[in-house]
Amino acid sequence: MVETKIGTEVTFGRGRWRLTREGHKSFVEGREYPWLEAASCRMWSSLSEWFWQERLWLPPNNSWAALEDRDGLVYAHPRDMLAALPLALALVVMRFVFERFVGMPLSRLLGVRHHARRLAKPNATLEKYFVTEGWKPKEPQMALLAAQCGLTLQQTQRWFRRRRNQDRPCLTKKFCEASWRFAFYLCSFFGGLSILYHESWLWTPAMCWDSYPNQPLKPALYYWYLLELSFYVSLLITLPFDVKRKDFKEQVAHHFVTIILIVFSYSANLLRIGSLVLLLHDASDYLLEAGKMFNYTNRRKVCDALFIIFSLVFFYTRLVLFPTQILYTTYYESIAEWSPFFGYYFFNVLLMVLQLLHVFWSCLILRMLYSFLKKGRMEKDVRSDVEESDSSEGEAVQEHLPLKNGAAHRAGAAPTDGPRSRLAGRLANGHTPAT
Repeated sequence: MVETKIGTEVTFGRGRWRLTREGHKSFVEGREYPWLEAASCRMWSSLSEWFWQERLWLPPNNSWAALEDRDGLVYAHPRDMLAALPLALALVVMRFVFERFVGMPLSRLLGVRHHARRLAKPNATLEKYFVTEGWKPKEPQMALLAAQCGLTLQQTQRWFRRRRNQDRPCLTKKFCEASWRFAFYLCSFFGGLSILYHESWLWTPAMCWDSYPNQPLKPALYYWYLLELSFYVSLLITLPFDVKRKDFKEQVAHHFVTIILIVFSYSANLLRIGSLVLLLHDASDYLLEAGKMFNYTNRRKVCDALFIIFSLVFFYTRLVLFPTQILYTTYYESIAEWSPFFGYYFFNVLLMVLQLLHVFWSCLILRMLYSFLKKGRMEKDVRSDVEESDSSEGEAVQEHLPLKNGAAHRAGAAPTDGPRSRLAGRLANGHTPAT
């Protein structure tokens, strides 16, 4: 019998093992549980086979075999989209480089000016509430905090305004983000237009269904599609670090729907109609980002003119062309030669979700246009969380002396028996307001 030393590697079954101590082995490599591996393979194979059923993705009487590359013709394959993941990471890196070496110098060149911000004085009690409870306490809680800190109600309100302003992004950050999106949308729109300009389906959307799904893939269209998908994936990656606006949830929904649409349309070889959707969306986006850039540089006339042009292009492409050309052809003309299938319904539902988002943003744009016509100048973006002034309407500018039992004391002070003072006093003494 040959003695085996501790640490020696041995072969047992379908794997290699290392002897750790008498009677015990440590798995090194190979298949430790071949039956489990076989079961996993069968489960994955069954799931993949169910997911890629031809009746889900393709029209009736069509198969994946007919879309295999042959005779010099190349077709779209779902695995091609995996290249979007590393490209999305590359775009994230490219974006930070662009903002650092192009966006920031450009903002200084165009004279982006920051508003002078007065910092909130250190206050442990208010800071703890700000971090743990919320940015905007209600008036009863505000009065209680004022009493706890020995401040007036106005001083406490001013502290919270200044503290909120500290966490708001500066104009340079907003300008850099807008400049990156402007550069991408501008290149994407005119690049896509140059690719589709000589294609018949650009001018006649019904041609999108000519010989579908047996439509070969053109390299330029593939690269444009891949770039668009990578960009929207990169937007999702950087979303937690971007300036958050009031339509944040709608933006997330839009990015997810767009990514699903791009992947699905490529996998189902719906590249022609998908390319038209991408082009219509890019047509107005670069105008919006350009308007934001000029807004941050305080060039009001240029900003107003760009916003008017953007609004007209947006309404025409999203509320006229999209429903009358895109939705019409996908809903009616796409099934002229075959009956509806799962992919038909799935694709149209996603397009309808996009249209609902278009209507939502159109309402916001109309609000801004109404303000423009009423006041003669463009007001702030209704989606933005704008910086607050140091004093609110109706609030006295001068500072008051600290509260004592919820009332201010100084010569010539306003009467201390007003409703706010009584409320602060009752809260400071442990009472709650009657409801």
